[in-house]
Amino acid sequence: MANTVEEIKRPINEEMKLFEQKFYESMQSKVPLLDKVTRFIVTTKGKQMRPMFVFLCAKLVGNVNEKTYRGASMIELIHTATLVHDDVVDESFKRRNFFSINALWKNKIAVLVGDYLLSKSVLLSTDHKDYDLLGVISRTIREMSEGELLQLEKARKLDITEEVYYEIIRQKTATLIAACCEIGVLSNDADEILAKKMMDFGTFTGMAFQIKDDLFDYLSSNVIGKPVGIDIKEQKMTLPLIFTLRNADEKDKKYYFNTIKRHNNDQKRVKELISFVKSSGGLDYAISVMKDFQQKAKNILNEFPDSEARKSLHIMLDYVIERKF
Repeated sequence: MANTVEEIKRPINEEMKLFEQKFYESMQSKVPLLDKVTRFIVTTKGKQMRPMFVFLCAKLVGNVNEKTYRGASMIELIHTATLVHDDVVDESFKRRNFFSINALWKNKIAVLVGDYLLSKSVLLSTDHKDYDLLGVISRTIREMSEGELLQLEKARKLDITEEVYYEIIRQKTATLIAACCEIGVLSNDADEILAKKMMDFGTFTGMAFQIKDDLFDYLSSNVIGKPVGIDIKEQKMTLPLIFTLRNADEKDKKYYFNTIKRHNNDQKRVKELISFVKSSGGLDYAISVMKDFQQKAKNILNEFPDSEARKSLHIMLDYVIERKF
C-alpha cells in the first residue's frame, strides 16, 4: 500500500514537499507551549491524503499556486483540529501509535490547541481575502460538527435508518474530502458548476471511504484472530448492521438490539452478532453500496481529459476501497 501512495503522489511530489514547510508555518505562534504542540503534530502526521486531493484536483484543471497551498493548509488545519478534539471526546490516548495531544498535555490544552488550529484556518483565508475558500471551510466546520452531534444523538436511541446513516457519514467524513476537491479547483478560479462537480466527486469518494472504514469492524482481526467489533462496543450503527437488522425477523431483531444495547461488552455476544451480519448479507450489501459511490466518483473523473492528475485520482479511488487499514 505504501507503493500505492507513492504512485498517487507522483505528479505532486514537489508540491507535497513544499507543502510540509508551508503547513508548519501556518501553525506557528508566539506562544512556546503552542509551538511545542504543533511541532509534535507535524512530526506525527499521517499520510496527508487530504492535501493530496487538493493538489491533484488543482492540477486536474490548472496549476498549483499559492492559493492552492493556502487551501491545502486550511484543510489540514481543520482536519488536525478535529482529530485533536475527537481524541478528547473519545478519551483516546493513542493516535497512529503515538500518544495523543490530550494524553501528553491534558484535555484543557488539547481543546484549546484544537480551537487555535480552527481559528488559524479561518485567518489564513481572511488574511489573503480568499473569501470563496472561507465559505467552503466555514460550511465544512459546521457540517462536521452537525454530523458528530447527529451520530451521538442517534446512538442513544439506536434508531438510525439508512438515510440518516448516509447523512451522518456525508457530514462527518465526506464533507471534508468534498472541501479538498472544491478548494483545489477554486484555487484555479473555477466557476460554480465546476466547483459543484468537484464537490460531488469528493462527497462520493468520502462516502466510499467511510463505508470502507465501517467494514473494518467486521473484516479485521486482532492478534488472536478474533473479530474486533469496536463499533458495536461503542453502539455505532453502521451500514452492515443497519441492513442486517432491517431485514431480520422480529425475534432476531429484538435479540441483537439487546446485544448492542446491554451486552455490547460481552465478547461472545458481539462475536455472534458479527457472524449474523456476515451470514445475513450485511457486508455484501455495504460493499456494493461502497462500490456504487466509487463508480459515481469515477464517472465524474472520466469527464476530464486524460492527465497525470486524473490517473492519480483514479488510483486514489481504488486505494480508498482496497486499503487494508
